[in-house]
Amino acid sequence: MKVPIILVNYKVYETSYGKRGLEMAKIVEKVALETSTEIIVAVPATMITRVAEMVSIPVYAQHVDGVPEGAHTGAITPELIKDAGARGSLLNHSEKRVRMDEMDDALKRMRKLGLESVVCVDRYELVAPMALLKPTAVLVEPPELIGSGISVSKARPEVITSAVDEIRKVEGVYLVAGAGITSGEDVYVAMKLGSDGVGAASAIMKAKEPQKVLLEFVNGAIRALEERGGR
Repeated sequence: MKVPIILVNYKVYETSYGKRGLEMAKIVEKVALETSTEIIVAVPATMITRVAEMVSIPVYAQHVDGVPEGAHTGAITPELIKDAGARGSLLNHSEKRVRMDEMDDALKRMRKLGLESVVCVDRYELVAPMALLKPTAVLVEPPELIGSGISVSKARPEVITSAVDEIRKVEGVYLVAGAGITSGEDVYVAMKLGSDGVGAASAIMKAKEPQKVLLEFVNGAIRALEERGGR
């Protein structure tokens, strides 16, 4: 995982699977290559192999289960997503909550498999406790702002600044900000406040010109990093 972290969550929109899902992956890859920026796509489990075989950018699962290999019909385990071509996975998204013990089990196995992980939390108070489980990154996103078009960086900047204070209590874990991120300026502000990157979904997956929006995201991130002296 490299800073700036730009993570695009496909969710399960009409643009998230099949031909349109593949086209979106190519658009993301194009922007990533043109800007020398690593952009992650978190895709539905059914799309992991198809996307991973077609593009050079990191492909994540949207969820993994902490259950061991065996009689667990319907489970998506770390071993399965790695075999499918994923480089990592989201965990505990507000739309797919995971018990703490299951998350710990999943993270331990992911680390052994060399998989990256992004654990989602809905409040800054949970950033440090989740970081102690040693994911690659913690993504903080107030659920009331997800998909709202109102960015956390502008509506509730204190969430990011407080999360930055919390993530500093644990070494070696990145902080990602999400919820309502819709513009390059939102990305710029989030990173100026101290985050290592942003997560977004509908702003790109539902955009009429996703390439234009994503390029604005990357440019906002790069501008913030340069002003921080990090690029």
